[in-house]
Amino acid sequence: MKTTHALMLGAALAALSGPAMAQERPLRPEPAPVQASDRPVVPPTEQPERIILNLTADPAHEMAVTWRTAPGLTGFVEYAEAQDGPDFIPQAVRVTAATDDATLAVREAAEFRAAYHSTVLKGLKPETVYAYRVGDGARWSEWLQFRTAATSAKPFTFLYMGDMQNNILSEASRTLRMAFRKAGDAAFVIHAGDLINRHDSDNEWGEWFAAGGFLYAQTPQMPTPGNHEYGRGPVLNPQWRRQYTLPETGPAGVEKLKETAWTVDYQGLRLISVDAPLFHGDEAMRAEMMRWLDGLLADNPNRWTALFLHFPLFSIDPDRDNARVRDALKPLIDRYGVDLVLQAHDHGYARGAIGTGPMSNAGPDHPSEQGSTYVVSVAGPKMYPVADLGWAARSASRTQTFQALEVSPEAVVYRAFTATGRELDAFRLTKGADGVTRVETLEAGR
Repeated sequence: MKTTHALMLGAALAALSGPAMAQERPLRPEPAPVQASDRPVVPPTEQPERIILNLTADPAHEMAVTWRTAPGLTGFVEYAEAQDGPDFIPQAVRVTAATDDATLAVREAAEFRAAYHSTVLKGLKPETVYAYRVGDGARWSEWLQFRTAATSAKPFTFLYMGDMQNNILSEASRTLRMAFRKAGDAAFVIHAGDLINRHDSDNEWGEWFAAGGFLYAQTPQMPTPGNHEYGRGPVLNPQWRRQYTLPETGPAGVEKLKETAWTVDYQGLRLISVDAPLFHGDEAMRAEMMRWLDGLLADNPNRWTALFLHFPLFSIDPDRDNARVRDALKPLIDRYGVDLVLQAHDHGYARGAIGTGPMSNAGPDHPSEQGSTYVVSVAGPKMYPVADLGWAARSASRTQTFQALEVSPEAVVYRAFTATGRELDAFRLTKGADGVTRVETLEAGR
């Protein structure tokens, strides 16, 4: 990013003049994006990089691993049950990964080459810590660790992040890293779309991976696409399916929705990713997802259900509305009593329960203690206005947040924190014998 002498002088004057002068500086409406795509592309090397875990449809017995290297290399994973000392290493099993030697047109280079490696480790034991490393047989990553899920509805925590998107490494990374300071034992992390700003910028994807570093290689990351992961068409960027190995549990036989619309059952929670850009803009794909969702929600043995997608059903920016998404999804959410709808896109924070029935973008005119709870959040520094929302029990503007959700058979306890670790919002969901979910707002910080 370029720095002018005028900006440097302004910063110096603000520092000399104290807080009063600093407060008079106008708030920027959004950050000037770091032009990562203006830099030359950084080719991959022979050393494994961008290592990431993803859950599969069977998280108690499987784990997906993906990484990339320079082209022309074979990929292997070695793994074993972890032990307290180093004696697990001679017991490690080696498996060969699937390798895609790809040539891609990225923003920074017309013919970018990289080898993408992926495999699903199968036959694992539930509730077990495994150590693994990836490489080509000569060059290896460090030994990394993950834990498989339980087969029953035991308590766990997961993290939820809105758009990282802009200034990813320089500013959004602090939100993600603070999330792991608060909930380092999280079972997985969901990302509600717009992970990056320019879908075809390999440098921006590099910043996203650098922001999480080894954290992505030890805690499964579970993204749903936003509009910024799509190019014109809309066409999903080809790096998406190469750098993630997400569950192929979406609408059967629909190639366009593979690894974008998916579901995982995890210890009593049914988690569902909706491909919001295609849901909004492609009538055929919307119909496919509606049929799929109806089946998933009608036949759901889990205590809790969380649906997440990029476009909010109820926008917190007065100039934005996703009527097609709301009109199609809300009747299903109401009919089947979805507990949580976790969203992004609007670059602000709001949370509230919304009852059944058709509604406009404004939603109800007062907060409720019943109904599905809708959340909008943003992890990165790009900000939009937040309207005066009658339905929101809590809202905040110009605030980067992450959310930690503690799930147990008895309750879901949700806490939203700012990028500095301050608790912003908290509530508890409980469900009686009637199956109706009730919301209790908690005092933040307690």
